[in-house]
Amino acid sequence: MSDLDGEAVPSRREADAAPTAIRTEGLTRNFGPLVAVDHLDLSIPAGKIFGLVGPNGAGKTTTIKMLTTLLPATAGNAEVAGFDVHRQPRDVRRSIGYVPQLLSADGALTGRENLMVFARLYAVPRHERVERIHQALEMIGLAEAADTLVRRYSGGMIRRLEIAQAMLHRPGVLFLDEPTVGLDPVARRAVWDHVRELRARFGATILLTTHYMEEAEALCDQVAIMHQGKVVVQGSPSQLKFEAEEADTLDDAFVYFTGSSIETGGSYRETARTRRTARRLG
Repeated sequence: MSDLDGEAVPSRREADAAPTAIRTEGLTRNFGPLVAVDHLDLSIPAGKIFGLVGPNGAGKTTTIKMLTTLLPATAGNAEVAGFDVHRQPRDVRRSIGYVPQLLSADGALTGRENLMVFARLYAVPRHERVERIHQALEMIGLAEAADTLVRRYSGGMIRRLEIAQAMLHRPGVLFLDEPTVGLDPVARRAVWDHVRELRARFGATILLTTHYMEEAEALCDQVAIMHQGKVVVQGSPSQLKFEAEEADTLDDAFVYFTGSSIETGGSYRETARTRRTARRLG
């Protein structure tokens, strides 16, 4: 099989043959009568950038919270980095990095001080901390701003710092929840570049959520389209566009597979959270 540009599109069988970093079977989360995540089946190959794409309210953040052990599942199973999220939560937490939508950097500290706090929290060996922090600051382009208070950083600088914090202990899996929400196009592309560099340098598996189809298409090796708590389809962007009657964009593929156009409105709670995130990154 090939896409419109003549490039080979991997089959589902070939994708499934790769080592798996994240796997879910029937993963479900209810909030009272509301089914936020509905029998989710995912298989995410190791070393890939994987996107959960869909509108606010589709269940993306709830899925990440279950996979990072922050929220118990109502039903189903999940493994992250080879560990069961229900039975081995400590092992899961040691193996992952997590950048939430909400602020995780302290504005009253400098960038360097924030990284030192996280180095201690993640139990980075004492003799490696200074060098790892120096390398992180260089990699994310914040070496010159390292001793500036974070409250003076731009939104893009804050997000890059938060990603560096989550990678200090060299996790095998990195979770990014809406990593570029609230950022301008230039800052967004800078974050994209740093995400690619993290995968290239450390070989980490990266799972990100986004409602920006352009972002998913630019960054992700594979995506899962989520709609109303369910994964409708999973594959590479090229594969999904090919299967969606040779769609021109991932937006078109979303419409094809879900029967509706993507909207970023979501519920009142989702909208409020997105706006809070945008304001603090402003």
